[in-house]
Amino acid sequence: MRLDMIASCGNFMRGIGLAVLALALTMTITMTAASAERRIALVLGNSHYRNAPVLPNPVNDAQAMSDRLKGLGFEIVSGLDLTKAQTQEKIAQFARQVRGADIALFFYAGHGLQVSGRNYLLPVDAALEDETSLDFEAVQVDFILRQMSRETSIRLVFLDACRDNPLADVLAKETGGDSTASSGLAEIPIENGGAGTLVAFAASPNQLAYDGPGEHSPFSAALLAHIGEVNVSITEAMNRVTSDVFKATAGRQRPWINVSLTTDVVLHKVDLKAPLIVGDSGAAAPEGDTQARTGAAANPPGADAGEQALEQLREEIPKLGSDAPVLFDVPVNFGDPAIDGKSIAQLIQGKPHFSPVEGLEKSVWDNQCSNCHQWTEERLCDQAKTYVTNDVSVLRLQHPLGTRFKVALGKWAQNGCK
Repeated sequence: MRLDMIASCGNFMRGIGLAVLALALTMTITMTAASAERRIALVLGNSHYRNAPVLPNPVNDAQAMSDRLKGLGFEIVSGLDLTKAQTQEKIAQFARQVRGADIALFFYAGHGLQVSGRNYLLPVDAALEDETSLDFEAVQVDFILRQMSRETSIRLVFLDACRDNPLADVLAKETGGDSTASSGLAEIPIENGGAGTLVAFAASPNQLAYDGPGEHSPFSAALLAHIGEVNVSITEAMNRVTSDVFKATAGRQRPWINVSLTTDVVLHKVDLKAPLIVGDSGAAAPEGDTQARTGAAANPPGADAGEQALEQLREEIPKLGSDAPVLFDVPVNFGDPAIDGKSIAQLIQGKPHFSPVEGLEKSVWDNQCSNCHQWTEERLCDQAKTYVTNDVSVLRLQHPLGTRFKVALGKWAQNGCK
């Protein structure tokens, strides 16, 4: 067999009780929203390879991702530093649990390689002494994708597996050196079915991903920071991940995403218009509680906690790259490489970076933004003022120019839309 390429690489609210703050418990509310749907995740991380140097980050990456996904309502099947046999056991467990799930998710951190366009993940006992080793020692990514595609609606795949891989060099030498070696995994074609699939690689096809000097790799660190942000779709989250990784690696690594979702996937939904307090407002105050009898109207129960919850949401609002005033015709430092150095006037005459509605054909939505919105400076100012009167509304819906564009609009309106 010729190896063409070897690459390294609710009903919740009834049970809450009295005077529980909906926004103060945003993570609990996330679980409430998720309770109507089944979310199952397979999380694997391999660091301590027997036939290759230890990787510093993958186990940390996988452990942190498991914790993050648990907080987002996922049932977790996880494994760290697994052999081939142990990996197969975990995949089998995942295959049994994931059938019929609303969201199926797979995260892997560790060594991977591609051979003739097929991607393989490497358990810790892989040696790859010859061509047949792939069948017996490695795990095909396609095999896992098949397991998570049975009767599932949404499939999310995150592969932090493009690290420099000495085992690929071993395999290349065993084939006589007549194959082309490069860094990175191969593109994965997306099959139709359910509400769609998102596949995210730590780096572009055939490119190298870095471990990084910290506790997590640049890709996993960015993914942990943005997956499950309040009212942020997974596609917008991946835009932010791409931006963060690009900056962290000085432009040497750019994550690559293949997406065919037909619905807006938001893992952490919070109703920003919901009342701050829920419960029985007619409940009797404890006898002798003077403040409850006389001061309830002025200071409703939980008011301070409600403000704290709003402040927590405000912390989710991204910052611009500069504190300079935002003017309509002056280039803006948004803090987003995709739009940095352009003015609001330029951006509204440009094209969106992704479809305003997921799943639309490119020919339908690939127009100038001003054509879609019939924007004038006056109309845009009216829209921008909404982000001043309700600053957390910038988090409510994703924007084809990114959330920082909406933040800049609000700052422009604060300055009188000059």
